[in-house]
Amino acid sequence: MLPHYVTLLFLLCTSISAHQHEHDPSIISTMEQFSGYSIHEPTSLSSLSIDAQGLQNQIDQLSGFSDAPAPAVTRVLYTHKDVLARRYVKNLMGIAGLSVREDAVGNIFGRWDGSEPELAAVATGSHIDAIPYSGKYDGVVGVLGAIEAINVLKRSGFKPKRSLEVILFTSEEPTRFGISCLGSRLLSGSESLANTLKTITDSQNISFLDAARSAGYAKDENDLSSVFLKKGTYSAFVELHIEQGPILEDEGTYRWSSKIFVLAKTLNDHNMLFFLDPGISIGIVTAIAAPASLRVEFEGNGGHAGAVLMPNRNDAGLAAAELALAVEKHVLESGSIDTVGTVGILELHPGAINSIPSKSHIEIDTRDIDEERRNQVINKIHETAIRITKTRGVKLSEFHIINQDPPAPSDKAVINAMQTATKELNLTSKLMISRAYHDSLFMARVSPMGMIFIPCYKGYSHKPEEFSSIEDMSNGVKVLAFTLAKLSLQ
Repeated sequence: MLPHYVTLLFLLCTSISAHQHEHDPSIISTMEQFSGYSIHEPTSLSSLSIDAQGLQNQIDQLSGFSDAPAPAVTRVLYTHKDVLARRYVKNLMGIAGLSVREDAVGNIFGRWDGSEPELAAVATGSHIDAIPYSGKYDGVVGVLGAIEAINVLKRSGFKPKRSLEVILFTSEEPTRFGISCLGSRLLSGSESLANTLKTITDSQNISFLDAARSAGYAKDENDLSSVFLKKGTYSAFVELHIEQGPILEDEGTYRWSSKIFVLAKTLNDHNMLFFLDPGISIGIVTAIAAPASLRVEFEGNGGHAGAVLMPNRNDAGLAAAELALAVEKHVLESGSIDTVGTVGILELHPGAINSIPSKSHIEIDTRDIDEERRNQVINKIHETAIRITKTRGVKLSEFHIINQDPPAPSDKAVINAMQTATKELNLTSKLMISRAYHDSLFMARVSPMGMIFIPCYKGYSHKPEEFSSIEDMSNGVKVLAFTLAKLSLQ
């Protein structure tokens, strides 16, 4: 007897003509064996493929809900375009036959009940908010692709044992209120965030609660703890996402292939050929590196750029510049390619070309999959900032760790399910880490977690040129569907 997941693969990938075999009793029997349900109406095998063009059309349509002209996408939390986009996704969930609910901050859940609904469900999903002038694939592939994965399973005749749930997370991007993964962070039970959201405001001095209510959420609630999920709510969570980096596209592998002829070479006297695959189809994420964000401010004396001689200066701008270079130095000293550091903001006051900076403001992002190693870098940055105050005669007026989230490892069972899917689908794959933030980082606090990466053009992301091909998205949806099915039967 074939394992359930092999049967699903057969249903998803077979190329047998539906016209010839739609009434074949052996196929019907196999489908019934896989699903555990009687199939009274034969399922057309021709309908089991991914509706790739339909998925692309949905992505294109969703990108139209934007405050920036195409091809750029700007979709900020609780704005009118965000509300319209949410409505569009909820409609797709309804068409897919999912029961839809929303929580107090607008996390949206579409559920397909399994044969044993009392069991912890298997979840998937991502986000649809977009930073200003970004692209249309980041997050969106993981939401619309998840709905398509459910449709694929339904068309196959599959019936889950554990319920399957698609989640659209609120505000993965920090655009409006400066908080990354706001919805999933709350789902993971962050009491500090729930309290912060009672008083926080955006750049226009609009409170979070007022903004949420304008979009139809929070209503009369000030206590957002109703959003919290209990640990074990889900038996597993899997997120499909574009890589946001060039590794999958760049790392071609030598392998046997009958599909793509790029390079052929005779091996010795055996007359055998090998080919160069243009890239890797699937990334299987083993861990998500979490950032620690730092805010640092120096104060100096300032003065006229011409009148104050160099030996007499207390330049806050040079103090910030020296610290920025030290960030790079300390990260490289870690000895690991997985340690990264970025100075994303450097502001000088008064900001005039002929005035020595009297104040400087610098914000630093450090990331690693090893929390201790990352924190050692933070400590070194702090020590250097203190040393700079002595050598340059400036004051360290602020050194604040804004956030310091722990990294999240993927669950071995989820990794195994994803690996099985790629092997049975005959797709190339690579174990890799994610250096970017994702909602999966916080879902790992609720349930076992895993992520599926697909290639994106030149690694572009958070810009209008962001792109993933129909073929790559289809591969990702197939792996996701296969993985969800396997996990739902456990």
